[in-house]
Amino acid sequence: MTIRVLIVDDSALMRALLQHRLEREADITVVGTAAHAAEARQLIKALDPDVVTLDIEMPGMDGLSFLEKIMQLRPTPVVLVSGATEAGASATARGLQLGAVGCIAKSQLSMAKGAADDSALVEMVREAARVRLKSAQARSALLMPAAAPGPAQSANARPDVIVIGSSTGGVEALHTVLGQFPHDCPPTLIVQHINGCFAGAIAQSFDRAVRPRVRLAQSDMPLEQGTVLLAPGNDRHLQIASGGALGLRCVLRDGDPVSGHRPSVDRLFASLAATLGAARGHRALGVLLTGMGQDGAQGMMQLASIGARTIAQDQASCVVFGMPRAAIELGAAREVLPLDRIGTAIFAPAKAPVT
Repeated sequence: MTIRVLIVDDSALMRALLQHRLEREADITVVGTAAHAAEARQLIKALDPDVVTLDIEMPGMDGLSFLEKIMQLRPTPVVLVSGATEAGASATARGLQLGAVGCIAKSQLSMAKGAADDSALVEMVREAARVRLKSAQARSALLMPAAAPGPAQSANARPDVIVIGSSTGGVEALHTVLGQFPHDCPPTLIVQHINGCFAGAIAQSFDRAVRPRVRLAQSDMPLEQGTVLLAPGNDRHLQIASGGALGLRCVLRDGDPVSGHRPSVDRLFASLAATLGAARGHRALGVLLTGMGQDGAQGMMQLASIGARTIAQDQASCVVFGMPRAAIELGAAREVLPLDRIGTAIFAPAKAPVT
């Protein structure tokens, strides 16, 4: 199947660069290009593309406003093409929360000379083409955050540490799950597959929107109640080790990609399982959200093997069911829940394992 792409960018040079790179692939064709939102709106109606690449900063209607219109009126997989400036990164973080399925920095494209940067764009478009977005009404129902658990919640239900993995569609999903966390949540660590230049802006956007503190993880940071740590980028793995006031700290480690990724969800989950072991007495909880591939399934199995509670997002609420599906098929996910119930379920007693 040929992937039909519409390019939206106010720069003629960037439009030409994106078109040249994408049309080198036998399975991708650029069906049109647009310099602004009004032109793009007409081309989307006329051409019905499989994927739209969208510039965040455009004259007239900006990319974020246009993205919001696309998601409301004609849900289409969108890859954001953004500057890595502070403003561009912040806008990209907001775009991912609005439903864009991926992002790439313009600097990667304009300065790319090797196959690695080239392939990042191509694989992102291919990944986006496999996404099937829900209607605006269905998305609103799934993404409406529930109230955070109140003080009447049983203390025995709370885990001591939470680890979460996500990929395609994950920023939007994480916004929903973290929106259900109380301000004094257990220490929480997240690996979200994302370009590292946008990770800081994503952490800041979460920090403004949810009750706990959200920070980029730094090596040797102690795990603290009420703090959520996000893996900082694509150069090192985020892991958990012994140390700190609560007995645990996070570390950043070099190493080859694991399950195709660095940072890897498998590496985070496995490090928690290895650090706690079966007899440490900590209550750990692992969550796998929407994402392409299988990263996190093996690590979730290791968590389950030490008695940790494990939750996977269900197929109906996923943008891409790959990562949760892999964990479910492996028998690693003991609970399978829709997105809007995961945050509150974390602080409720575990249900019987899925059979």
